[in-house]
Amino acid sequence: MGGLSAISLASNPVLALQTATSIGESGIDALRLHQLPYDLIGRKISIGQVEIGRPGQYGLDKAVSGRAIALAGVFLRDRPAKANANLDPHAQNVASVMISSDKAIRGVAPGARLYSTAVGSLKTGGQPEECLSAQHVAMQNGGDVRAINFSFGETLERDPRLNARLDGNALLTQCIDWSSRFHNVLYAIAGNQGKGGIPIPTDNYNGINVAFSSRRDGIKDGVFDKVDVSNISDIKVGLAGRLNGKEVNLGIRRAIGLVAPGSNISLLNPNGKVTKVTGTSFAVPHVTATVALLQEYGDKQLRAKTNNWSLNARRQEVMKAVMLNSADKVQDSGDSLRLGMTKTIIDKQNQDWTASDAYSDPKIPLHAQMGTGQLNAFRAFQQFSLGEWQPAAAIPAIGWDYGSVSANSVQEYVLAKPLGQGSFVSVTLAWNRLVELNDNNKNQQYDLGETFSDRGLNNLDLYLVSTESNNAASSICTSISAVDSVEHIFCPVPTPGKYKIRVQYSQQVNEATQAYALAWWTP
Repeated sequence: MGGLSAISLASNPVLALQTATSIGESGIDALRLHQLPYDLIGRKISIGQVEIGRPGQYGLDKAVSGRAIALAGVFLRDRPAKANANLDPHAQNVASVMISSDKAIRGVAPGARLYSTAVGSLKTGGQPEECLSAQHVAMQNGGDVRAINFSFGETLERDPRLNARLDGNALLTQCIDWSSRFHNVLYAIAGNQGKGGIPIPTDNYNGINVAFSSRRDGIKDGVFDKVDVSNISDIKVGLAGRLNGKEVNLGIRRAIGLVAPGSNISLLNPNGKVTKVTGTSFAVPHVTATVALLQEYGDKQLRAKTNNWSLNARRQEVMKAVMLNSADKVQDSGDSLRLGMTKTIIDKQNQDWTASDAYSDPKIPLHAQMGTGQLNAFRAFQQFSLGEWQPAAAIPAIGWDYGSVSANSVQEYVLAKPLGQGSFVSVTLAWNRLVELNDNNKNQQYDLGETFSDRGLNNLDLYLVSTESNNAASSICTSISAVDSVEHIFCPVPTPGKYKIRVQYSQQVNEATQAYALAWWTP
């Protein structure tokens, strides 16, 4: 399973070297946020980790050397961890991506508080115990954990359902979707990798599944810009669907939301020595820890009572929409027509996002291999930092909103400035599948033996609309999937003029009012 200014680089040779790492300019460009004027390292933000084993904690476990990975708490399922038990180098490596404070091997959010639990031996546990573990992490820090990392999963062979498929109904998958909404936490899930992989819970709706990228042609110190061949996120396409529902989602619903670097990543082992690792396991913590950077900034704005900031900034749907919408797809040529994107990400067929069905077919919002593109932490900060803008007044070129829409109605966001022909627009809409806990003892918690009920996914659609004609700008400037919990538009403006973004509640499946997060980026 698995740019900084020249002055600041010159004054800090360690950072100069790290620009070529997965968290530097070659990867997700998070190092820039560590520096002034941003100074974001995830301070006071709690994130979580669930795996088979756990990372070691200095002072508790003898195998741990040094304090580079300082954990806020370690557990075995829903109990305190025992010294020297359930340690796992894999979990240590994953934690290193998130919070390492080592000068040479720096994590994405070294100031974040990481709570980690080990599920323990799979001989004595399965999806119920894994759900219990995830819930326990979500309840840490007084129930204020912003994102949880899953660098592991379950095989369909271990699922007790008859003829099990990736249809969203495995207990662990339903648990993730319930907890996302109930605990308001973003789950970042390692995308499936390799034949016979760990697909559960990659069939979730409310989290983000992450595939991994590598440096093209393996060039040392090159840019992470190619979906690695080990990802199986497009297997239904490559093998004409013969494994549809086995290793990828049943039907046409896409699994992958984002790509992040995950090939030959240098990380720390428990003994403090550096190791190189590869896999989706090490891509996904880049996403989890980026949430901590964004949330530190958001909390600063809340404390300062900045205009256009509210507690909605903490919503997991907002984090999802912001990171998906700001992802790198096609490098900008310097004219800002492609929104200042810094990398062209290519799939396993060496084609970019605009060559995919996600670009040409309005019913398919996500690229099968890369979702909306590769995570860019600095662009996500740019997207998030512009604040929340509601549809009551004209909106700026970049921003986000956490709103709601009633069945058979729309919410419209009128862009304040006109758009030029040929300039690209990126818009992302995210909302939750409604999964409820069958809480037999009414204690507001999942207990072993309890189950979940899937109440389904309301159908929302997304349009870029001309304010003059009131019609959709073009077929590729619409996103109308009937099965996904994300709609995404990345399209060139067909004619110059004024436009608005339309969120439409097209089909009611459960509640009459649907909450959603919307993020947009225009020139």
